Amino acid sequence: MKWVEVQIKTTTEAEELVTSIMYELGVTGLAIEDPMDILAFQQSEEDWDFIDPSIINQDYEGVIIKAYFPEDENLSDKIDLVRENIERIPYKERGKRLGEVTITEVYEEDWAESWKKYYKPVKIGKRIVIKPTWEEYKAGEDELIVELDPGMAFGTGTHETTMMCIEALEDYVKNGHTVFDIGCGSGILSIVAAKLGAEKVVGVDLDSVCVKVSNENISINGVEDVVETRQGNLFEAVHEKAHVIVANIIAEVIVEMVDYINEYLFDEGIFIASGIITEKLEKVKAKLMEKGFKILEIKCIGQWASIVSTLE
Repeated sequence: MKWVEVQIKTTTEAEELVTSIMYELGVTGLAIEDPMDILAFQQSEEDWDFIDPSIINQDYEGVIIKAYFPEDENLSDKIDLVRENIERIPYKERGKRLGEVTITEVYEEDWAESWKKYYKPVKIGKRIVIKPTWEEYKAGEDELIVELDPGMAFGTGTHETTMMCIEALEDYVKNGHTVFDIGCGSGILSIVAAKLGAEKVVGVDLDSVCVKVSNENISINGVEDVVETRQGNLFEAVHEKAHVIVANIIAEVIVEMVDYINEYLFDEGIFIASGIITEKLEKVKAKLMEKGFKILEIKCIGQWASIVSTLE
């Protein structure tokens, strides 16, 4: 299958705005390459050596944001919308573009192979090891192995926001819990929750490709009896309640979710929110407190933050 990679070269300062624009245009997954994020993360932990140094030595010093679109009859309109919102409108309004947009055709097989250059086994928290399906790894005592092949979905476990979610799941998921993974991507957080003892996990994603890849990874890990995936936007596919809800999205969407998330949480339920750029942290925190949530934990790595909260 042929896809089109839309690559946007931008700055760290404009990353959040560009990301928001892309999500507003209907993109359901982004790959973000920021060498400064990687360096900050490596400096925050002692044992992280999972990343190939060549990813840090990219020619462009700023941030590269990539989105992938399948070739279809609406593709040219989608690309034109991206160019309009990233290049043309900002130039008319400010005299400066938010970024430079380039288009490249990508075959799914080639795209999947490119991950293997950078993606190695990584241990997160106390017990979770994310292992690519093509890599060898001997599990240590008490380690839980999550086999993963991201395919054309996003979520390899190596991004700071995903790591913070995994660490929080390790702390708060208990045997017998129901967990919702909103914006499940490759299914990594859903699988982690199942491995940690959740009795029922529901992964939700708007993107059919993410649902397909999640199901494949769920099968690889043998947790089909615990995890199910549903296609839909945020909570539109969910009609029950959970003990833990995890959402690794962006600040604006999380703020929107807070207005009604209490309808989907059991009493004393836990809400793990990540994907929050640090500049938006206070905004999300204030919204949670306004809606009666008690902040249990805030964690930051580089320019990214996560918040764990519960209804008081």
